[in-house]
Amino acid sequence: MTFTRRTLKSPVSFSGLGLHTGEPVNVTIHPGQEGIAFRLGGERTLAHPENVTDTTRSTKVGSVGTVEHLMSALAGLEITDAEIELDAPELPGLDGSSAAYVHEMQSAGFEDIAEVELPALYKRVFLQDEDIKVAVSKGTGHWRYVFTSGDRWPKEQSFELEDVPTQYAKEIATSRTFAFAEEVPQIIAAGLGRGLDENSALILGIEGYKNEPRFPDEPARHKLLDLLGDLYLAGVPVRLLNVVAERSGHRSNVRTAALLAQAVGR
Repeated sequence: MTFTRRTLKSPVSFSGLGLHTGEPVNVTIHPGQEGIAFRLGGERTLAHPENVTDTTRSTKVGSVGTVEHLMSALAGLEITDAEIELDAPELPGLDGSSAAYVHEMQSAGFEDIAEVELPALYKRVFLQDEDIKVAVSKGTGHWRYVFTSGDRWPKEQSFELEDVPTQYAKEIATSRTFAFAEEVPQIIAAGLGRGLDENSALILGIEGYKNEPRFPDEPARHKLLDLLGDLYLAGVPVRLLNVVAERSGHRSNVRTAALLAQAVGR
């Protein structure tokens, strides 16, 4: 499998509140040539499944929390090399999606670095844990996610794209993180979601959305956004894969990313 390594032409910066901690944070994404890495203080941590330290309601790499939205934007824009510098240990919630990252990085422009040959994915990578399933095969960028909520509304949603890189910015990037209405008190009590508000998080009631959705199937789209970010920890461009996932979350996504990285020797 051959792909082009790509980075930014110039740095881009963001400021906001950590999605869960609510702590102010400044982030700068610099052009890079040594993969994707997070820099906090004197620590540099490569974005790789083996460096994931927590998957509780988000994905943490080293000491940097909630990396999945930015990783998803990098995946969708096919950026393979970037140095991400932070002054606090969690990426900002912004509007609950990856849209701001995508917009600013598109404005900065991209620079191709080199062509790289990646070992072929000869057999499907498959993870199943009870009703959770993630299947990855060599492909053309066709990704699908099935979101289910049991007997409560909306029960099941699915969303798929046949060519993620060309459709990501329009169809996935603006989808926001979400929560079930009955979970909100527990989330607040646990001190999570402090960097979000009623505009940056979609709330799912028992009969419909509690606030205005951006898409009728926004939860399924956001779950695909998260899946893209977590699997990109394996370092395999999304256009080289076909992926189908059902009911997966950060823990199972990262487990699959580890299997994928092992399969291609990353």
